[in-house]
Amino acid sequence: MFGKNTSSENTNGNINTLIGQGSKFEGKLNAQGTVRIDGEFFGDIVINGNLILGVEGKITGNIQADNVIVSGSVNGNITTREQLKINSSGKVTGDLKVDSLVIEDKAIFDGKCSMKTPSTQVIPIEKTAEKK
Repeated sequence: MFGKNTSSENTNGNINTLIGQGSKFEGKLNAQGTVRIDGEFFGDIVINGNLILGVEGKITGNIQADNVIVSGSVNGNITTREQLKINSSGKVTGDLKVDSLVIEDKAIFDGKCSMKTPSTQVIPIEKTAEKK
């Protein structure tokens, strides 16, 4: 679902939880799988899975998830175990702690970002001998 060739709205139909456009939710959300928010959410979100925030979606609160795609507006801190992608229509105000970060042109990010240390050791590439 997430990766280099991922479309910003591609979910392959595997959404486990949906908060639709025009809906408002206040509280704390703990969920498994993929969560999509197109409405307004006030509170903290903890997902063992992925979060997709639609263009009209608004979140005021902190987010923890494996992967997060932001096309709407987030006012709060975001922590991902893998990737955060802020699409061109997205706006994030808050601090980030991520493994991988993708920010499209025209996206808005106001805060601090902390990248996690890679778990694998970096091995330098040896220079190849010049061809004669």
